[in-house]
Amino acid sequence: MTTARRPSTPQVLELPEPGPPPRAVRPGAGAWRALTVAEARMVARDTAGLVIPLGMPLLILVMNGLTPGLDQVVPGTGGRTALDVYVIPLTVTMVVATVGVINMPSFLAYYRRSGILKRLGVTPASPAMVLGAQALVGVAQILLGIAIALAVAFVWLGASPPADPWVAAGVLALTIAAMYAVGMLVAAVAPTPGSAVAIGLVAFFGLAALGGMFGPRQNLPDVLTTLGGWLPFGAAVDGLSAAWAGAGVPASALVGLGVSMVAAGGAAAVWFRWE
Repeated sequence: MTTARRPSTPQVLELPEPGPPPRAVRPGAGAWRALTVAEARMVARDTAGLVIPLGMPLLILVMNGLTPGLDQVVPGTGGRTALDVYVIPLTVTMVVATVGVINMPSFLAYYRRSGILKRLGVTPASPAMVLGAQALVGVAQILLGIAIALAVAFVWLGASPPADPWVAAGVLALTIAAMYAVGMLVAAVAPTPGSAVAIGLVAFFGLAALGGMFGPRQNLPDVLTTLGGWLPFGAAVDGLSAAWAGAGVPASALVGLGVSMVAAGGAAAVWFRWE
């Protein structure tokens, strides 16, 4: 007599509890440092982009500094001369504008045209890292250009430092932000590196002409004089002049720089494409 076999109890396979999703790998400090060094080498190899922001403002400074009459003291400025109050702020603004409005857009347009930004988009290194590295290198170039110009002005031309150094530093930081925003807008609308240079040059000389680079702004028609004081170049010159003279920075200069930064930066964010 055979006995019926009892069915075996099926084995239940226990799966491990699902763990947290893997964390995305973020580039570390080494990646940022390597990218910044690579950007610095690119800028150093671009002879025109390196020489113009350092050489052209210095040439304007020396030419204006040797003009008779600029050593006269401006009343109410604590002994500052016309060179201190007018020429040096103009020179500093030129350094910032050439880097922010001309140089930076050409590099970004080249990266977009060559597909570098698109390829970075599928790697842990975001294309925004290129913007950050380019901004850091540009700020270093700006500070170098300003340091060279001020050294020549102080040692050779007998210029004086700003009466309010911290106010001058604040206006300079706001000027850099505003000019970078304009440069980002140029990079957003320029389809090719060559067009980025062309548009940047037109924007630079347009802002500079209304801001007083080719002569006192007061010689322009009243409408253009007022407009030039609100645009970033003229606003930066007015703000730095006030800091050098120890006077209060005009509200129009601060508002002009702030509005330029927000408006140009917002438009660039809307129109900018990575490819």
